[in-house]
Amino acid sequence: MAVPTGIPIRLADVAAAVGGAVVGDGEVTVVGVASLDRASATDLSFLSSPKYAKQLVDSQAAAVLVTPELAESPGACRNRVIVARPNEAMVALLPKFYRMPSRPFTGVHPTAVIAPDAEIGDGVCVEALCVIGAGARIGSGCWIGPHCVIGDAVRVGARSRFVSHVTLYPGSTVGERVILHAGVRIGSDGFGYVYANGAHQKMPHVGACRIGDDVEIGANSTVDRGSIDATEIGAGSKLDNLVHVGHNVRVGRLCLFAAGTAIAGSSRIEDGVTLAGQVGVGGHLTIGTRATITAQAGVIGSVPAGETWGGFPARPHREMLRVQAAASRLPALLKRIERLLGREEPG
Repeated sequence: MAVPTGIPIRLADVAAAVGGAVVGDGEVTVVGVASLDRASATDLSFLSSPKYAKQLVDSQAAAVLVTPELAESPGACRNRVIVARPNEAMVALLPKFYRMPSRPFTGVHPTAVIAPDAEIGDGVCVEALCVIGAGARIGSGCWIGPHCVIGDAVRVGARSRFVSHVTLYPGSTVGERVILHAGVRIGSDGFGYVYANGAHQKMPHVGACRIGDDVEIGANSTVDRGSIDATEIGAGSKLDNLVHVGHNVRVGRLCLFAAGTAIAGSSRIEDGVTLAGQVGVGGHLTIGTRATITAQAGVIGSVPAGETWGGFPARPHREMLRVQAAASRLPALLKRIERLLGREEPG
């Protein structure tokens, strides 16, 4: 967990770091960051959308990053840094206010169990009680947190980090600079059975599971291995906590999946797709490039590229809104019909 530095930073220096312009007192100092509604008199906050402008009115923040369009928004805080993209500016500033976690040592903890033929690259940290199987290869600069299990013949690219209790099943492949949070499971068997002889017979899963470069997967998420094909997560994609990716699914580059998303087997998610929280995607479907699926949608048919869909069953967003609006009018319409038919019940 990141630790606050507690070091005061002048607002003028904040502006210089993000290429912004100071309005107000450039000598005022800030020691932390916070949202507008929770900021104290020593915090830096930000305002990037008009829908949050009302929070600025009573905010106790010492200073605020703000877009040029919102620079004159009313509020108690008059010390402001005008910058085109306050969200991005705040991300760039966070390392100045917090010390990010760093590896406790370089080397292998004495309690780790490593197969004799496993290959461990230079500058690797393997923490307590890890298990690394036969023929596994760990790239240089990796940080393997406590209680991780890396199976036989696993490949892990350079500078990847596994936080803790991560399991990579045998034969899985993880690219470079990948972050796997606590409890992630990569390459587990998919949900595949054949009903025969009065019972559900397990289908052996012999396919691969491949995670591309620069992927981040949130806590307690799972990515199944393929049945006879491969499950793939494309480079730069980010998966939130509690996401499930079924067997043979192919996820493209730069996708975003929010918490609770589940994708059934053999579906294809093309590049740049966004799946909001608790989205369910049925099996053997395609979601086209840069499509967006809104929260809690149930996708039971393929989605064209570039479109926004929502609801259940998922449909184009505007159509979904019209359906919801019509449904909200049904009780009143039914009452009118009952009156016309003379069947309105007492009360």
